[in-house]
Amino acid sequence: MATFNLPGFDPACPVHLTSDLQQDQLLSFPAFKTWTNTLRHSLALQTLNPNHEFHKAPYKLREIRIQSVDWFGSGEKKRLGFVKLQAQITNDEGAYLPGAVFMRGGSLAMLLILQPEDVSEGDDKEKHVLLTVQPRVAAGALSFSEVPAGMLDDSGTFAGGAAKEIEEETGLQVKADELLDMTALAMEGEQNEQQLQKGVYSTAGGCDEFVPIFLYQKRISRKELQDFQGKLTGLRNEGEKITLKVVKLDDLWREGVRDSKTLSALALYQNLKRVGKL
Repeated sequence: MATFNLPGFDPACPVHLTSDLQQDQLLSFPAFKTWTNTLRHSLALQTLNPNHEFHKAPYKLREIRIQSVDWFGSGEKKRLGFVKLQAQITNDEGAYLPGAVFMRGGSLAMLLILQPEDVSEGDDKEKHVLLTVQPRVAAGALSFSEVPAGMLDDSGTFAGGAAKEIEEETGLQVKADELLDMTALAMEGEQNEQQLQKGVYSTAGGCDEFVPIFLYQKRISRKELQDFQGKLTGLRNEGEKITLKVVKLDDLWREGVRDSKTLSALALYQNLKRVGKL
């Protein structure tokens, strides 16, 4: 198994690869690039800021050990999907930080609010939300309700990726400029000293995933709204078995209580409306 020193880190940080992973594949993995850039900046802040909590005994990245990788696709479309790694981060006094990381990169989530077109414009009555119900093996569930979501790739903008996921999971054709990034809107004016991504970190204790949450609102006929209920969607040839579920916006907190993306989307929507940003 090969080892190389990670560029841009002092002291030298050896990276130990698995037998099925090469140096250039890891260094070009978008999730790894984002993580190392953010970590490098955060570590540098310890010495740059005399008021930093760890200024007197700064932590350093000493070693990364890749434990396993999962690949997506095959042939020319084969790409790195998930990486499990252990990072050794200690200071000169021997203290350490937990460094187990399940690396998958960013995802997208969409709050799709549909309202019958015969309701008066500007009226909040009869607003509904489109949920997906699908197997989630990691949760041990064959029927898990959540807002539509999907993985980010490096092929385009966040909004463009969200529009693509909406069409794949719901059949709705949405233009990127019709989507509102609620996470970015909520973070306007924040002091992002650590240069974290503009998204919700759902499991920061062990996973790098961040989730920008978008809002899409549309007025449709009652027939169209009814037709979404129970509709089968998803990329079935890729293992997606999705059934659509229409719920009242007022009931979303209960219907999506097990899904952090859904609760985050609802909290963002309600509070952005409260402060007049929606």
